[in-house]
Amino acid sequence: MKVAIYSRGLDVDQESPLQLLLEQLAKHKIKVLLYRPLLSQYPLSSKLLTNITPFQVSEDLDDDVECLISLGGDGTILDSVTLVRDSNIPILGINFGRLGFLANISPDELISAIDALVSRTLIPDKRSLIHVDASLPVFENAPFALNEFAIHKRDMSPMIKIHTYLNGEFLNTYWADGLIVSTPTGSTGYNMSCNGPILFPESSSFVITPVAPHNLNVRSIVVADTSVISFEVEARADQFICVMDARREIVDKSIQLAVKKEKFTANLLKLNEGSFLSTLRDKLTWGLDKRN
Repeated sequence: MKVAIYSRGLDVDQESPLQLLLEQLAKHKIKVLLYRPLLSQYPLSSKLLTNITPFQVSEDLDDDVECLISLGGDGTILDSVTLVRDSNIPILGINFGRLGFLANISPDELISAIDALVSRTLIPDKRSLIHVDASLPVFENAPFALNEFAIHKRDMSPMIKIHTYLNGEFLNTYWADGLIVSTPTGSTGYNMSCNGPILFPESSSFVITPVAPHNLNVRSIVVADTSVISFEVEARADQFICVMDARREIVDKSIQLAVKKEKFTANLLKLNEGSFLSTLRDKLTWGLDKRN
């Protein structure tokens, strides 16, 4: 078996869990591809290094890689999705971050997670992605996102007008700071912070949510993920911002954009069969009486 390990970077107090992870993988004779910046961050023993090969980019993940282990929070999972792309390599998230809707395995469960990986008893969790097409080059290396696609005005520029079409039919013109098109996975992220609804992962939908709309009667709308949603932007400024998850590009206002469901999925792995409702209750403290 061969696995890859990715992280944006770990705090000093997280060196021990990384060491434990590498020791457990070596114990099971699992070959490791370790993200090069992470490898240079920590001094590892020569015994562990014999089992490790550095990697840097997506092309370094060969067909033998059975899993990518993501060390961090949900943002690290988003990075991992752009690394594995359409290779179908599943992602196992160990939560070294905070909220952790996606990276839901704690460092305390690390040994159990590796045992489940070896015995192939981890639970698959397929998530849909959103894809962007554009009249000018944008996000060329990874034109897809797990959470959301968003249009946003630049810095302190005035609000923008986003003419929005659903399958070619005019939907609305949003006078706003921006507009989010979220997947069910992303509905608990930026979308939720802008008062958008939470969608269940299996709902086969997109949610369109305006950011600080000028008209107070404009609300989020949920549409089927078989839809093609296209945009034309009017702005006083010459440019605006396009966002896919944590990645952003500044584009000219003449660009034409459309989003649709990506052809492939992100394949996440879970340790337990926990329900989405239990995750919501746990992460959002629903039903918790703070008086007790």
